[in-house]
Amino acid sequence: MDLGISDRVRPLRDAVRQMVREEIMPLDVEYHHEVGKHPDGRFAFTDRQNEIREGLKAKARERGLWNFWLTDSERGYGLSTVEYAYLAEEMGWCTLAAEVFNCSAPDTGNMEVLERYGAQEHKDEWLGDLLEGKIRSAFLMTEPDVASSDATNLEFSAVKDGDEWVFNGEKYWSSGAGDPRCAVYILMARTAPRDGDVPRHSQHSMFAIPANLPGVTVLRAMEVFGNDDAPHGHMHIRFENVRVPASALLLGEGRGFEVSQGRLGPGRIHHCMRSVGQAERALELMCKRSVSRTAFGRPLAKLGANYDIIAECRIKIEQSRLLCLKAAWMMDDCIAKGGDLRPAQPWISQIKVAAPNMALHVIDEAMQMHGGVGVSQDTPLAAMYAGMRTLRFADGPDAVHRMQVARKELRGYTNQSVK
Repeated sequence: MDLGISDRVRPLRDAVRQMVREEIMPLDVEYHHEVGKHPDGRFAFTDRQNEIREGLKAKARERGLWNFWLTDSERGYGLSTVEYAYLAEEMGWCTLAAEVFNCSAPDTGNMEVLERYGAQEHKDEWLGDLLEGKIRSAFLMTEPDVASSDATNLEFSAVKDGDEWVFNGEKYWSSGAGDPRCAVYILMARTAPRDGDVPRHSQHSMFAIPANLPGVTVLRAMEVFGNDDAPHGHMHIRFENVRVPASALLLGEGRGFEVSQGRLGPGRIHHCMRSVGQAERALELMCKRSVSRTAFGRPLAKLGANYDIIAECRIKIEQSRLLCLKAAWMMDDCIAKGGDLRPAQPWISQIKVAAPNMALHVIDEAMQMHGGVGVSQDTPLAAMYAGMRTLRFADGPDAVHRMQVARKELRGYTNQSVK
């Protein structure tokens, strides 16, 4: 099991690191400072934001730093998941970085869905522009009126009517739907009645649909600790008798869970890789603060338990990085053996719990070291904390992933399946 940096990815890692820290991070605060709103409830970019974002993307493309996430694919570099991990960690250092390299969520997962499960018409309409970074996308799964951590609860309705499907219902926490460039929704809907003979995990289907259809209303942007996360946006959306062609269906009726698991597995690891980068940046900020500020006649680093705190943060980061790399290796191993990712799932669940919690701990300690400024707009720590706290819900909450890990662990101690 080789978890080290390969000769192939080392120069890419160095190039990404240099661009993130020297060119993207200095513009990240300015980029997120100002944003307007469209009449339809979505956000709007200023001319300066467009200039910053598109200028950085052009530089990345010119340098060949683009679409790294296309692991095990002839379209990209053909990197392994382990190799991509080192690049994603560097992109985690600031919010804008992943998009600059066209490696940001939810687009990466949605592009994987379109490439793997989409018909040619889906690829022709959206995949090319997504790979070029010309449009954005959103993934619509969570609903306001059911416990969406158990996706078999989803009640958003898709009813077949001739050569069309008719959608009714609401989705929220639809990340990316607030972006004015969002052109396509990947949406999960119930296509079989709950009380029928269809098995629970075959009652839902996945669709690819245009974002601005008649009957689609963006109700509001969901806020995280009072912040609407503009210009990305986690939108609350209502569908009222929205008609889409039968061809919008992905893979087949009743196969929504198959599509979602194929999408969410890699996406969970990508999030965790970036979490390690967030924690590294928080620790750097903490250390710089601890040696540059003095209280009671001594540097902050030498007060209280700060030595222990800094050491503990370093240990937790290293532990999480290694677990993330092992989960990535398990995915690569499954792909090499035919593509069945089930053996990797317990490892993906482990890191999905461990990485955001680790990053939260490090960010919280960095805030404490900074005092009041640590929760203000004068450092990136507050935004980082909000993002990491949200990640403990995204792509499955901690409790669900712990349940999966425990079930796998207990199978070796019982003669019957533990459910």
